[in-house]
Amino acid sequence: MPCPPDCYLSTGDPNSRLSRLADDMEEEQSECGNVVLEGAQEVLADQAAGEGAVRFALTQAVLSLRDVLLVAHSRGLRLSATGDR
Repeated sequence: MPCPPDCYLSTGDPNSRLSRLADDMEEEQSECGNVVLEGAQEVLADQAAGEGAVRFALTQAVLSLRDVLLVAHSRGLRLSATGDR
């Protein structure tokens, strides 16, 4: 399953259709991160895994971490803008 592309959204209505779509995308990115984490753990546990497999697992883990941090940053900005912290 390929990871969904990045999503950037700024809207004043957290219940708008666009906001709900962004929430769904963020959930997919988080689920993708879990899949990547499991795969990376399997590669690291495999003593026979070659350099290519380890590099691929690390690359995917870095991309997933970037997405999760982007979501966390975006959520933080939205929460501070609405005073919901």
